[in-house]
Formats: sequence, C-alpha cells, structure tokens
Amino acid sequence: MSYRAPVADMIATMRHVAGLDQLVTDGLAPELDDGVVEAVLDEAAKFATDVIAPLNRVGDKFGSTLKDGVVTTPPGWKDAYTAWAQAGWNALPGPEAYGGQGLPTLLQSACTEMWNSAALAFALGPLLTVGAIEAVHAHGSEYLKETYLAKLVSGEWMGTMNLTEPQAGSDLNALRTKAERQQDGTYRITGQKIFITYGEQDLTANIVHLVLARLPDAPAGTRGISLFLVPKYLVNADGSLGEHNDLRCSGLEHKLGIHASPTCSMAYGDKGGAIGWLIGEENRGLACMFTMMNNARLNVALQGVAIAERAYQQALAFAQERRQGAALDAPKGAAMSPIVVHPDVRRMLMDMRAKTQASRAISYQVAEALDRSHRETDAGKRKAATERAAVLTPVAKAYATDIGIDVASTGVQIHGGMGFIEETGAAQHLRDARICTIYEGTNGIQAIDLVLRKLPLSGGEAVKALIAEMRGIVAQVEGANAPGFGHTAVRLKAAVDALERATEWMLATMGTKQGDALAGATPYLKLFALAQGGTGLAKKALATGSEPDGANDLATARFFAELVVTEAPALELAVTEGAGAVEDAAAVFAA
Repeated sequence: MSYRAPVADMIATMRHVAGLDQLVTDGLAPELDDGVVEAVLDEAAKFATDVIAPLNRVGDKFGSTLKDGVVTTPPGWKDAYTAWAQAGWNALPGPEAYGGQGLPTLLQSACTEMWNSAALAFALGPLLTVGAIEAVHAHGSEYLKETYLAKLVSGEWMGTMNLTEPQAGSDLNALRTKAERQQDGTYRITGQKIFITYGEQDLTANIVHLVLARLPDAPAGTRGISLFLVPKYLVNADGSLGEHNDLRCSGLEHKLGIHASPTCSMAYGDKGGAIGWLIGEENRGLACMFTMMNNARLNVALQGVAIAERAYQQALAFAQERRQGAALDAPKGAAMSPIVVHPDVRRMLMDMRAKTQASRAISYQVAEALDRSHRETDAGKRKAATERAAVLTPVAKAYATDIGIDVASTGVQIHGGMGFIEETGAAQHLRDARICTIYEGTNGIQAIDLVLRKLPLSGGEAVKALIAEMRGIVAQVEGANAPGFGHTAVRLKAAVDALERATEWMLATMGTKQGDALAGATPYLKLFALAQGGTGLAKKALATGSEPDGANDLATARFFAELVVTEAPALELAVTEGAGAVEDAAAVFAA
C-alpha cells in the first residue's frame, strides 16, 4: 500500500486550527493568498506519492553501506534527491537573498510531513539542512553566508549537526572535541562524533558539518562550547570545490530502523585537524546550535505525525480488505466480513486517526507561531508569538513522536500476524518511528524543558494565555449544542481544568521542590498535549461542519475527547501526587 498525502486535512488544520487565514488577513503571509497553498501542497503530494514513497521499502531493505570510506545510499535514492532539489523543494523556506523562496514555516511544515510520510529515512537529510541554513543565516559571518548558503538553500550541498560523542549524549558538559585557533582566522578541529545523520553520503557534492567543540581556554561546562562550520571539501575563492578536509566517516551504525539514512561515526583531525570556521562568537556555540535544534524539534514532531499518518493509511486499507469473521448483524452462515466492521478494529483505527490529527494540530500551531514570531512588526505581538512557540514546541515534539510509536504499533496489531511479517511494511513504520522520541532532545528532556524553562515565561502568562484559549473553544462547543459532539465539551472542560490545576501546582512547586516538579514533568506534558490537541480537533470540527469532511472531523473530535482525553484526570494526579512514589523508588535502584 502506497501513501496518499491527506492534503484536505492538512489545509483544514492550517486554516481552522493553526490560523492560516488570519495570518494572511493580518498581512503577515500575503504570498499564501490566491490558492498558493493548495497549488504547492498538491504538487508536493504528487512528488511524495509518485517519487519518494515507492523508495521507502527499497531503502529499508538495502540500507546505506560504507566501503573504503564511501557511503552509498540505496537504489533510486540519489536520483530522487536530485529531482527533489532541482524541483525547488529544498529552497521552499530558504532566505530569498540566497535563492530561497522565503515561504512561511506553516506551509513548509505540511510539505515536511509529506516527505517524512513518504520515506522518513529520505527526509532526514533535508531536515538537517534546513536547520543548518537557519544557523548560518542567523549567526554566520558574511564570508560563510556568501560561500555556503546558496548551495545549501538549493540543496546542491547538504548540512549536518554534530553534537553527540561517545561519552557526551544529552549532557554536552562532557564534550571533548577540540578547536585550535589559527593565525589566518580559521580553527583546527580534532575529535570524534557519533550518531551523525547523513554525515557521509553520495547525494550531494559537498557536506557542510556544523560541529560543537571546545577551545583550549574555554570555560568549563556548556558555557565553553563553540560552534564551527567544517565542510567535507574546502571551497576555493571562485566557489569551486578544493581539497578534501581532514575528516572522514569511520563507521555506519547498524540500527533498528531508518536503515537508508546513513548514521555515521565521524573522525576529525587524523592529519592534524580539520579546517573550520567559527559560527557566532567563541564559547557561545550552544546558543547558535539551538537555532538549528529548535527548527529540528518542530520537524521531528512532524516526523511523528508523518509516520503515524502512513501507518494509519496502511492499517485502514488492510482492514477494508482483510476478511475474518462475520459482522455482528450478519445472518447466520454469512460470508466473512472485512475486519473494519468489527467494533474493536474500528476503535483502533479511530484511535490512530484521532491521535494523528491531534498531533498534526499541535505541530501546525507551532509553525504558525514561529511565522508570527518572525513576521510581526509589533514588539508585543512578536514576543507573545515567540513565547507561544516556545511553550508548544516541546509539547509537539514529545507528544507527536510518542503517538508515532503508539499509532505504528496499533497498525501492526490491526494487521495481526501479518503485521509481524516484514513484507507487509507495517513493522517498518514501528521500527522507523522508534528513534523520533530519542533524537533532538529525548522526550524526557522535552518535558524538563517545558516545566523548567517554558512555564515560567512572562511569569506563567504564556501558558495561561494558551489555557484561556482552550477554554474559549470549550465554550464554543458548549454553545454549538450539536448532538454529534456527544460529551466532547464535558470531557474537554475536565481536561482543561486538570491542566490549569496542574499548571498552578507546577508553578508553585518548581521554586521550592524542583525534584517533585521534575518527577511530574512527563505526565504534565502529556496532559498539556491532550488538552491542546483535543481543543484543536474540536475547533476544526466547529469550522468544517458544512464542508465535505465535516462529519468525519466531528466524529474524530468526539472520539479523541471521549476515549483519549479521559486520561487527563489521572495524569493530573500523577503530576501533583506522584512525586513520593518516584522518590521512594530510588531505593530500588540504589547500588
């Protein structure tokens, strides 16, 4: 079963949940008027369906290989990437001064979801290139911008992010890669990095590595980390490629999933040091890297949405074709029915659908907030949008990637024994999805970030504004008095009430008992996501009542509220009363 991009639902979510129409009305995205969104997404859908999606199984089967220092991607991979870049897809969000189209993040996000649904392993390389473009554009010198940005924007070159080392994963305090100043203003980089996505590949003529390293006199900890641009090939004054830099791929990781994506161990400085250029200021590299990581976190959230959508589509197609047992209302002796008629299968399919669409709603809201944070001219509105994006980013990244695994696993279940067989493809979605909760900051780190850094923004007012918005949607559902909503308003109100109480508890507890707050961080994030996603689906259902998919949107919103959001009261208890059990468990793991 191939993939068909859900363009109609994407556009409905952009318009009715994320606020696309208001963005255009406010004059912040005039380029998205006059049918541009529909035209772009229709063309992206064709490319994702016709070119990329057929390669997903090929990539999983063949993987990328390393021989004599050269990485070879699977059959068809290079041709597809070349066609994708030449069609201008890599340039969609790029700065116009360097050949990009400068289109909003909201539109780019829908396209990003499509590329990842079609083949997550394919989309990983371009995902990091977009982040590299943002980091260099925001913090790089004029020399770096003029030398590298146009090639990165066009997709002729690809970018990477080099953080992790064998002893330094999430804790960058342990980072050991070294940088030595040179008289000509460059730096010599020596050290080892691991888990570098597309660190070596055969898709582009050059690879632009963004590498974290320490100077000899740097302060200890993360305050002593600098960011460097280290190209695979040095670039001559005329823009042509020069000699190979002192770096190499020393190995490829053998992974659970995303086999086609080359995950590399990188060695820098075998022959004295790779030549690199400082991005931003010395010892301020983490701030520069976070420009790249924040972009990546939204894109990873979209990967969770994407893999869930692909798994849902495949499970639905299978359930409509697979015949087992007779329907409950079938006459005695009737032939076997498609399993989609059985209540528990319908429940699983709706669970997949509702969670996927809820995570899409949250992720697109992040994208719209990012657009406003860059495009608003009023300082107060720009700050509010920046803080809105900051709060919702960890919620989107963690929840969407959690449900990516959840939905893919349910997809295997719907396939039954055939789901456990590789040939059906259902297992690949589960294997591929598993990495998304880990990279760009594990989901536990996202929860810590939400509680420690994002809740306190503007004294808690940023979060309170979101909760007030949720309450407004609940009130609209109550006012609609539509029987099709069932108990949606009641369930959503209970979730928002639970979130508000848990938020007040968090804000009061962080300053005095930080350990208690951190013990409840993950259930708090999930509670936030259920309220945010549930009200997002309800908002869409309110708006699409007269549209072709209106009845389906209503059914989806109701299902999420009545069968998924009902977990909210229990999550509140886990947040506010669970710290003691977590603390007592410490004795279990004592040495």
